[in-house]
Amino acid sequence: MTEHIDIRPVQPADLDALEALEKRTFETDRLSRRSFRRWISGEHRAFKVATVDGVLAGYILIILHRGTRLARLYSIAVDSQMRGRGLGRKLIEAGEKAARAAGRIDMRLEVRKDNDAAIQLYEQLGYHRFGEYEDYYEDHQDAFRYQKRILQFDASHWQRPVPWYRQNTEFTCGPASLLMAMQALDKNIQPDISEEMHLWREATTIFMTSGHGGCHPLGLAIAARKRGFKAEVWISGDQILFIDSVRAEKKKKIIELAHTDFVAQAKKLKVPVHHSEVSQQQLTRALKKGGIPLILISTWQLDGKRVPHWVVLSAFDDEFFYLHDPDPEEGLQTDLDCQYLPIARSDFDRMARFGRDRLRTAVIISPGQ
Repeated sequence: MTEHIDIRPVQPADLDALEALEKRTFETDRLSRRSFRRWISGEHRAFKVATVDGVLAGYILIILHRGTRLARLYSIAVDSQMRGRGLGRKLIEAGEKAARAAGRIDMRLEVRKDNDAAIQLYEQLGYHRFGEYEDYYEDHQDAFRYQKRILQFDASHWQRPVPWYRQNTEFTCGPASLLMAMQALDKNIQPDISEEMHLWREATTIFMTSGHGGCHPLGLAIAARKRGFKAEVWISGDQILFIDSVRAEKKKKIIELAHTDFVAQAKKLKVPVHHSEVSQQQLTRALKKGGIPLILISTWQLDGKRVPHWVVLSAFDDEFFYLHDPDPEEGLQTDLDCQYLPIARSDFDRMARFGRDRLRTAVIISPGQ
């Protein structure tokens, strides 16, 4: 008799079968029942199941990162009793189709180095190995990193290698981004939490929004200049930055004091400051000349929160800007997901603004002389 194979969206009623399949398939790195329940009802994902004659035989879970054109194959499983039917291939193809429909350009995944069958399938489907991730799984096995452009697109867009560094606190995205830029320009620089904290103390606005201060663009530029790098700053206007992010008058006065001090230090160090919006052309020209731009964005498109956040512009092509984000979303992203995040040029200008005055600012770090 001919079996009926169906690939369909996940349903809440699949929870028990998914949990049972996960336990049968994986000894470690299992998704918990709680995780399955969250992903079944969650957003920003493509979640498909395969059934054979109505019995659940596999699933694929793909994360669709907010604000980017990147999808990540988070987990896939096929029942060992149902293999040989091409279910893995069908699930991946269905997942790619769903990711394309959601506007995603690239699919990334990790696979165990000893999983020869999965590696062969991914390579047959056009995935290309671009790196490794050591000690990735619970049993300390390494992972290969694979990527596929699921929409036809020229992948030769890396201008220079930019190392990635994870921020150690919720308020040190600026120092972490500056450390990435400086290490890209000088391989002798070894980022660590001590230097991250030093940079924050030098560049912080002291207060911002509801917590510790973030970093002022002039503060980051001054810190880079003191370490022997060139720094050039673009600020759309000559207002006191971030003063509207707090309500208390005492905090406003402190932010104004920090701003005034940064302006004076920048003048003393002869840091070029342009009171205008930085253009995409200026940013790409800087990368071509060997500089590394730091960009202040609003995280609205990434996590649904209007928070100022520093990132590194690490590459570009005709349609996309690629960012290094120092702050993985807890539980949803690995370090790999935060490197070369593709942002459509049409989306970038909207993302690279913050606050009621729609501040747009950038710091371009270049080798010193």
